[in-house]
Amino acid sequence: MLPLVLVLFVVAAGFVVVAAAATSLHLERLRLLTVADGAALAGAESFRVADVSVRGNEVVPELSAAAVRRTVDAYVADAAPGDLEGLAVVRAGTADGRSAVVELRAVWRPPIASPLLPDGVPVVVTSTAAARFR
Repeated sequence: MLPLVLVLFVVAAGFVVVAAAATSLHLERLRLLTVADGAALAGAESFRVADVSVRGNEVVPELSAAAVRRTVDAYVADAAPGDLEGLAVVRAGTADGRSAVVELRAVWRPPIASPLLPDGVPVVVTSTAAARFR
C-alpha cells in the first residue's frame, strides 16, 4: 500500500508543479502584453502636429516608423517592470502610417525547478494601436 501512496503522491506533485508553471507562464504573457499595449499606444501617439493633415471632414495623423520606434524604445525603458527577464523590442513601426505595431519578447522561467519543465521559454507578444486625432 505504501508504494502505491508514494507513486500517487509523486504524480500529484507533478501535476501541481505543471499547473503552477502554466499559471505563471500565462501571467507572464499577460504582463508582457500589458507593456506591449502601452508601448503600441505610445507609438500611435508619436505624431507631431506637423504630421497631421485634413482630408475632407477627417483629421488624419501620419506616423513615421522611426518616430514610433524611438517612442516605443523610450516607453519600454521607462515603464516596463524590471523583472521581465530578457525584455526586448523585436519590432516597432508602422505599416500603413495610421497604426503602430509593437512586438516584444521576454524569457519566462518556471517558478519551481523541475525536470518536467524547460529551463526558459521565450514569450513573444504583438500589439497594435491606431492613431486617432479627435
